[in-house]
Amino acid sequence: MQQDSFLDEIAHSAARLVVEEGLDWGAAKRRALRDLGLPVRTALPDNERVEDAVREYISLFCADTQPAELRALRCLALEWMERMAEFRPHLGGAVWRGTATRLSDVYLQLFCDDCKSAEIALINHHVEYDPSTVTGFHGEPVEALSLGVMCRELDVVVGVHLLVHDLDDLRGALKPDTRGRSPRGDAAALRLLLQDKQA
Repeated sequence: MQQDSFLDEIAHSAARLVVEEGLDWGAAKRRALRDLGLPVRTALPDNERVEDAVREYISLFCADTQPAELRALRCLALEWMERMAEFRPHLGGAVWRGTATRLSDVYLQLFCDDCKSAEIALINHHVEYDPSTVTGFHGEPVEALSLGVMCRELDVVVGVHLLVHDLDDLRGALKPDTRGRSPRGDAAALRLLLQDKQA
């Protein structure tokens, strides 16, 4: 029981950092340990517990602003999904899950026959980007193409990260999480979400 309350305390501290400072969940959990004065080797809450805490924090402190911010980020994501349609883009992360705020980045997974083709498309359209290597959803290294994009509705520059996967990875990309939810969705699924929120 004590372990559970420790995990909840870390999760709630991490949730505040995610929402107020835009930290990713891993960094937020590690910072929460420091802020709470806990040892580095302390067991960390899983992402589902942190996500629950983020949703709770948003409902308590951001209920009046977060829905519009989320919608603006989803519209921005859809715009880039349409621009990169040939690479079968799927939206993941907080913008897909519905926990994003104006400090959140947009994460799009692209699925390509040739991993360099997405990069070439950006070059051909004179889009500036920063390449890097990140961990993919199977734990393998994947190329990330990161852009700074002005979101007119929020009047902020939003990080848009295009994570370039092999086409074969698409098969496992939609496997439900432990709660039965899809971890990402294509443009059609995102349009449905936007329509639902308008209704």
